Amino acid sequence: MAITQKQQKTIEGVPASSCWSCHASVQGAHFCGSCGKIQPLGAGRDYFSFFELPRKLEIDRAALEGKFHSLSWKLHPDNFVRSSEFERNLSLERSSELNDAFRTLREPVARVAYLLEFLGVRKEGATKQQAPPELLEEVFELNESLDELREARARGGDTASLRERLMAAQKNFQEKLAEVDSDLAKAGREWDVALDARAEEASRSAVLTRMSELLNRRAYIRNLVEGVNQEIAA
Repeated sequence: MAITQKQQKTIEGVPASSCWSCHASVQGAHFCGSCGKIQPLGAGRDYFSFFELPRKLEIDRAALEGKFHSLSWKLHPDNFVRSSEFERNLSLERSSELNDAFRTLREPVARVAYLLEFLGVRKEGATKQQAPPELLEEVFELNESLDELREARARGGDTASLRERLMAAQKNFQEKLAEVDSDLAKAGREWDVALDARAEEASRSAVLTRMSELLNRRAYIRNLVEGVNQEIAA
């Protein structure tokens, strides 16, 4: 349940870095260190800061899960059944944000996509479905094989050899997908190094652009693999 307009008035005029109840400094914390009240989600906050993490792409999965379980218990609505409606709504909002943040940050590819979206490098869900130039010939051959398989299936012909050819192509593209994931992980490490070194904006932008291009390439190849899987399973 979202915070109502009436409840919103409770925090209007209060600085984002201050507690809505006692006005002590909270600096984006989940709870006020002075009065213990749960706090609203701050504008401009991201999933990384929700877990008190820097915007790096290498994350300790075990530490992330530990933090998630700890926050799940602290923010759970059951802990606010005797609190005001305003605080119960804050609990629901924080719990929902926690789940969304955890689902995103625990997956390496989703983590990269989220960072690029948050920094404005690409729009949410944006992918450029265009074959990379060096794959054009292989993609053309794959599409021909898919068409032949559909035609053979439609006329009741033998599809064994065609399925075998597609399985070989599938393996080839799965290997290319693994290569992209490896390149994406490498670019992620470069981003972390640039962040630690406080590199110039041009250097950081170059890494972000590279990761965006890799995501586009990954999305295209993944769709090819999924398409082949569907035809083989049909």
